[in-house]
Amino acid sequence: MVTPVITGLAWDTPLGRDLEAVWERLCAGDSGLAPVDSPHPLRNTAAAVVESPPYGAPAGKRQRLLAGRALRAAFADAELATTDAEVGLVLGTSFGASLDEAEPTLHAWADDAAAGIGHPGTPVCVMTACSAGSDAIALAHALVRSGERRVCVAGGVDVVTEAKRLGHSALGTMSPTGMRAFDRARDGMLLGEGAAFVVVEHPDSARERGARVYARLHGAGAANDAAGLTAPDPSGRSVVRAVERCLAAAGLAPADVAVVNAHGTGTPLNDEVEARSLLRLFGADGPLTFATKGAFGHSLGATGAIEAVATVLALRHRRVPPVVGLRDPVAPVRLATESAQPVGPGAGLSLTLGFGGFNTCLLFEGVGV
Repeated sequence: MVTPVITGLAWDTPLGRDLEAVWERLCAGDSGLAPVDSPHPLRNTAAAVVESPPYGAPAGKRQRLLAGRALRAAFADAELATTDAEVGLVLGTSFGASLDEAEPTLHAWADDAAAGIGHPGTPVCVMTACSAGSDAIALAHALVRSGERRVCVAGGVDVVTEAKRLGHSALGTMSPTGMRAFDRARDGMLLGEGAAFVVVEHPDSARERGARVYARLHGAGAANDAAGLTAPDPSGRSVVRAVERCLAAAGLAPADVAVVNAHGTGTPLNDEVEARSLLRLFGADGPLTFATKGAFGHSLGATGAIEAVATVLALRHRRVPPVVGLRDPVAPVRLATESAQPVGPGAGLSLTLGFGGFNTCLLFEGVGV
């Protein structure tokens, strides 16, 4: 069975765009969360937004600029031409700008982003809420593994908008105090935005091109709990099933996993379900677990792709950043607190849990620096 490899990485985040510089800021415990003005009453005005294009510019324009900028960076990192028709595009988001502005279609932003970089093909657009970025990468994995594509650039993009801020205020999922994933005092999430893409390539293609390989994308697994529009199934069975399917696809066991990049929204029930599921899968002495939403905010349809990039970098550097805001861990899961911590030998999981019960897991294996 073919194991696709990762030959390019790019992200565009509230902590910057340079791959290694953002990683170092993550490991230093930096956060992009800061007050962002709003004309509306919100539970919290804090959000993590990119410096440029500035918040307040048309959301659809910001979505397209972020997508185009990160796509170009991913192609460049893999030394591929953006005009190469043999490269497939799989782009994910939640709602993008479509809650705030009239859009011709829900995938118009993806078509425009592809055209903007000069790509001649039609992108596949994935909209599976907060798992969209992960599902885009999982689809690229399937396309390359099946032989349908030799190379895919896949990931997610999403922007903070007033409708999303109002929506999460009304739902009560936005924290009134601050972002504290897996902490006993957690009371919700804070929004973020960004874009991230990975280049998923057939190993023979990478070898023929002499491409740099960051990691192997060993497996992907997904499950839907169908429990509700916004709340997860409290049993966590669907989360466990997604991870088990991912491990089975990779032919690996729980003991082979050294690190987990968790979804870690900071919402009371989500973190409880996720922590209990990880405990059931791996036990109290399981893999070192970290989460990045205290640094990046919750970037919805982009978060799975941003977290996939962070997982690959954690394997590449064999260390993980601290969970920003975590002081009093909620469960006996091995969590990275206060400072960056070393990672032992083994693979890395990236786990996302989306509204609507979309649970997706990606499994990477590092190949060294």
